[in-house]
Amino acid sequence: MFNRELVKGSTSLLLLQLLHERDMYGYELVKELEKRSGNEFSVKEGTLYPALHKLEKQEYIEFYWQEQEKGPARKYYRITNAGKEMLDEKTQEWNDFVSVINKVLGRKKHGTAEE
Repeated sequence: MFNRELVKGSTSLLLLQLLHERDMYGYELVKELEKRSGNEFSVKEGTLYPALHKLEKQEYIEFYWQEQEKGPARKYYRITNAGKEMLDEKTQEWNDFVSVINKVLGRKKHGTAEE
């Protein structure tokens, strides 16, 4: 598992990316993060919902209720145009950050050690 602060710091970027691909509800976001990360990212409700609320307050995402055949309606989240712009900015920022860290560590672009 990764350092909790590293995961927490990248949660918004990861959520925006997933919601850029398709609308999802909270539990679905958690499961998709776990699946794609090989269970390295395990985001708890105490991290997920405050992050979603913050993104909503910043108008990067919005929600709607979707009726289900069985059970109660689900709260789905979707990315807004402002969220798509922020995703592009944050993705570039992340790539630049990783590039600089790799330079300091003496690694090539893809994280392999330079010889």
